Formats: sequence, structure tokens, C-alpha cells
Amino acid sequence: MALRAGLVGLGVMGSNHARVLANLDGVELVAVFDPAENVPERVHDRPVIRDLDRFLGLGLDYAVVAAPTVFHLQLGTRLAEAGVHAIIEKPVASTAQESRELRDLFDAKGLIGGVGHIERYNPALQAARQRIQDGVLGEIYQIATRRQGPFPGRIADVGVIKDLASHDIDLTAWVAQQEFVSVNARTAHRSGRPHEDMVVAVGTLSDGTITSHTVNWLTPFKERVTIITGENGVLLADTLSADLTYFENGRIQVAWDPGEFRGVSEGDMTRFALDRKEPLRMEHEAFRDSVLAGEPRGIVTLAEGTRVVEIAESMSLDGRTNRLDAHAE
Repeated sequence: MALRAGLVGLGVMGSNHARVLANLDGVELVAVFDPAENVPERVHDRPVIRDLDRFLGLGLDYAVVAAPTVFHLQLGTRLAEAGVHAIIEKPVASTAQESRELRDLFDAKGLIGGVGHIERYNPALQAARQRIQDGVLGEIYQIATRRQGPFPGRIADVGVIKDLASHDIDLTAWVAQQEFVSVNARTAHRSGRPHEDMVVAVGTLSDGTITSHTVNWLTPFKERVTIITGENGVLLADTLSADLTYFENGRIQVAWDPGEFRGVSEGDMTRFALDRKEPLRMEHEAFRDSVLAGEPRGIVTLAEGTRVVEIAESMSLDGRTNRLDAHAE
């Protein structure tokens, strides 16, 4: 019997979720909840319901929450109280405290809770993580990410840290299989919105890997790059094109010569052939399988998503201390 799924929110991301849910093996998309007046009556031939109580009374097995972040705590709480498993778009909630409340509630109810950190399912990053596990890079020295582009009109309730840098916080720890132990940031407010639209952050992971993250909504082109530097070379992942390239060290000097710089030289370059499956579909398949198994299997858990929000808040706090305002003299 197919799992009965519901969707909460029919914005840009919600529409993508609806498309995948309507065609996901082993899942029946029952209905969509969205109280907005401008949404259609039906989506993928499923009804759009504007009353939450009616939506929750449909006997759902799980739901996808793609509503604005400010509503995540309220909606997640209602779903958990109704015994409905849920995958919640990132960030989990508006604050770390609200994220912890949702994490603890789902845990207490024995429900599967996931977070929509879709970059984990990007073929380039999944391949990079596997090659790191296989020892291709040796010790990981540094992970640098760049996530830049124009301002997306869909965002109104969070800044660039929680909307975009949260991807980099999650993927960096996940790819390296290390935890963040420190983070510092500089932020800027350049476009008149109440939230930051630019951040440059540095961090340290639990095994000593250092990280750097350049994220903004102020660049007129889109860039999504992760550069992982290790003792044997560099893995370069472009998540826009789902490409992974390995730049191997040509030579590592092991003996110190005071008259010569000890470092590396260029070696072979390999561009890996990857199976480019849609990340959103992979995310949905992992959550479906987790619900069927009754335990997390390949998903971003609410505990992990909560930790991302906690680190993002540390970034924001540090950035506000060193903030550059657009109109500062």
C-alpha cells in the first residue's frame, strides 16, 4: 500500500515538491495545504485545501513542509501532534530554540523528522564524500565554498545566512564527516532589507580542517562551488552542473630544504563521470524509505538541521558585532 503524503505550502519550492510527490513510487500525494488566495484549486490533479484541520484529518502518513520559515514551528507542531512524519524545508525554524522544540517534539512522539538540505543529494557532493571516505585525498586540510547569486524574490523572512549559508554549514560537516567547533563571520546589509545579504565566514572542524564560506545575494551570476583541499590534492565540486574534478598533487617534498619552498606541484586532473539523478527526487526517496523503515535512512535529521541553525546563529551574532552598514559613514 502506498504511503499517503501531503504537502504544506505551494510556493516556488513547494511546487517542485508537488511535482516529485505526484510521481514518486510507493507514495500517493493526497492533497496540498495552502491558505493563500492566489493558489489554484488543484495541483497535479490533487485538491488544494485551505483549512489545516481538514488537511490533518486526511489520514496522512507524512507531510512535506515548504511554507515560509516563520510558520515552521506552528505547522511542525500540528503535524507531530497529529502523528504525521514530516520533512521540513531548511532552515528547520526561525531560531535555534524553535528548532530544538521541533527536534524534541518529534523525538518524543517517535516520529521521523527530516530537513530539506538538498545539497547533500547533489551527485557531485555525494561522489566527493565517497572519495574522501575511500582515502583519495588523505587528510583534509581545508574546505572552501562559494555560494553567490542575485536576490531570490521568494525570500522575505530570513537572511542569506539561514537561507543559503545553511547549505554550506551542512554540506561541509557532512562531506568531511566532522563537526564545526568554531565559526566567525563578517556580514553586510547592502540592499536595504532587514536581514543580512552578504557574509564571509571562517570555521574550524573537529579534526582540525579549516573552512571558509563566501555567500551573498549581491552577485549578478550564480555560483555554487565547493573546494576540498587535502594532502593528496583537491576535489572541486560544482553543484550547479553536478561536476566533480580531482586535481592530484604532482609532488610533495618530504625533506626540508631551507633553500627551497616545500609544497606541491600540478599533477593529473580527472573529471569524474557521475550518475546525475535529480537531488530533490533522491531526497524524497530517502525520506520515503525512512518512514517505511521506521528509522532515519540517508536523511538530514532534525537534530542535524537544528545544529545547522545553531551554527548559523553564531555566524549572525559574530557578523552583527562586525557589521558594515550600507549607510555607515
